[in-house]
Amino acid sequence: MKIENMKNSNTSIVNHRRYKIGVDARQLSTLLTGIGRYNLEILSRLVKMEHQWYLYSHREIELGNWSFPNVKIRTANLSHKYLRMIWSQSVMPWWAYADKLDLFWSPLHRLPHFLPEKTASVVTVHDLVWKHSGHTMRKLNRWLDATLMPKAVYKADRVIAVSSSTASDLENEMPFAADKIRTITLGNSVMGKHQPRSALASLGVDTPYFLFVGTLEPRKNLGRLLEAFSRLPPKVVGGAVMAIAGGAGWGNVNIDDLINKWCLKSRVRKLGYVSDQQLSTLYEHALFLAMPSLYEGFGLPLLEALSRGVPVLTSDISSMPEVGGDACVLVSPNNVDSIANGLANLLGDSALRLKLASRAIASAARFNWDLAAHETMTTFEEAILAHQEKLANS
Repeated sequence: MKIENMKNSNTSIVNHRRYKIGVDARQLSTLLTGIGRYNLEILSRLVKMEHQWYLYSHREIELGNWSFPNVKIRTANLSHKYLRMIWSQSVMPWWAYADKLDLFWSPLHRLPHFLPEKTASVVTVHDLVWKHSGHTMRKLNRWLDATLMPKAVYKADRVIAVSSSTASDLENEMPFAADKIRTITLGNSVMGKHQPRSALASLGVDTPYFLFVGTLEPRKNLGRLLEAFSRLPPKVVGGAVMAIAGGAGWGNVNIDDLINKWCLKSRVRKLGYVSDQQLSTLYEHALFLAMPSLYEGFGLPLLEALSRGVPVLTSDISSMPEVGGDACVLVSPNNVDSIANGLANLLGDSALRLKLASRAIASAARFNWDLAAHETMTTFEEAILAHQEKLANS
């Protein structure tokens, strides 16, 4: 069975009806992370397409500008995660019923079970971490994804996968869904304007550095990355430090303990969660990005670095070679020696960095948010028509 990639499809749905489309917008009510950025970038373009949009969240939406006449926001006031789960399976379907939605879109893996019969649905699947790297997840989240994601994929009229790798994982795990999977890759975000190199001194980054970006959790493989860095002799490192940008996640990834374990206190800068402008500045002046994750559905920091002409070190598995293209050094994420060799090559060979950097921007140009939004809307229309046909034949 064939996975259809919208980029390679000549199918175009011409439909001038204005639909009512509801969105699970909970990722816009928290600190901006990779999936939240996906939601923000796609939705900010979709709402300009003149349909009627309903944004549903468990609490006030903090990210984005939604002051459009065709956008209605419905929010609750919940913080406890268990109440949020109950809300998503009860209140959100009720709002969908009250608003007489033509389609409901979940940008994150799961769908409310009791959506109205006449409402079509689309779910975006970013990864199958629960299947391929489940030990790096909280037990509850792993169980929820393993239970609710297959149900959402089964129920949905169309399924968006954010990379060819994720699409293949989905087809292998849930072959029943192969015909309704659409691969729509992410795009490059415009962050705050970067500042001069000197601006990083306030973050304690005043020497050459390579960059890690991501939530601090087991899947990001920081332990092996730090161990690999500790193995490099001073003449290879050349005075460079490692800058770690990312908020605390789960799984007891204690950066201070790892830094002390590998005697790296003078060679690592722990920055925590940084603003978009700070992140843009960090990318702009980095020697390279290091992202040897154990598994990624897409790996947005790779694209963010490449779009600024910055080469990357990343893993040779899942989606990372797909995104990194020909501007990256690939390593085995489970092999500390492999990571160390990759770091040594990039730190010690300026000609290699320049060669990869010369390819980076062209590699990043393969991915575009405007195209992704257009393909997403086409998928929505396709889902609505498929759902209507299914109802007519039932």
